[in-house]
Amino acid sequence: MQTVKCATCLLKSKPAQNLEDSELAILGQSCVETVFEKGETIFKQDALSSNIIYLQTGLVKLMIKGPQRMQIIKLKKAPCFLGLPTTIGDKINHYSAVALEQTTACFIDLSLFKSLLRMNSDFSCEIILELCKNELDQFNRCVKLVQNQVFGRLATNLLNMANEIYRANEFDLPLSRNEFADLVCSSRETVSRLLSELNQEGIIEIRGKHIRLIDLNKLEDISRNG
Repeated sequence: MQTVKCATCLLKSKPAQNLEDSELAILGQSCVETVFEKGETIFKQDALSSNIIYLQTGLVKLMIKGPQRMQIIKLKKAPCFLGLPTTIGDKINHYSAVALEQTTACFIDLSLFKSLLRMNSDFSCEIILELCKNELDQFNRCVKLVQNQVFGRLATNLLNMANEIYRANEFDLPLSRNEFADLVCSSRETVSRLLSELNQEGIIEIRGKHIRLIDLNKLEDISRNG
């Protein structure tokens, strides 16, 4: 862990870009930067939280403990905030976050964060916009899970990794097959079979964990109607 100088940070969040130099100085006094290696837990469900967490770099999986097991609900790529609704509203983490690659996170004191919300309206507005976007994303994901078949959910997640996480049509799958099946809400066997079908049809190309999306139009059609 190390303290940071927010005023000179090149990885400021969009909300923090609206803070005055004096406010950034205050933020830096209550902010600690931590590096997490792949597989390390950034925060745990049901644990007390007194910090807002901002991911500077890296990729994490968000997980919720269900009646039978842990469920992967989403992948989040930096830069982004984690746990805003639960930390501000409840002070208890309602899910866990685990690093999928080396990840740098800033831990910001909750009381200081609330003070900045009151002090700077532009900062507050950007935080509200992020909360709204996250809520809409969750609504859309919920509709996909309920109304799409497994094939459609699989295609949606592949497109999300290409468009939102890696911003490239070629990437290494950051999850094991079991984890990817969990994200898609299906079994490992079904997901492996469907990936093989997509590969055989020339829609994607698979080499181990490396995936290349070839026919984006077909994949998007499967995502919409699958």
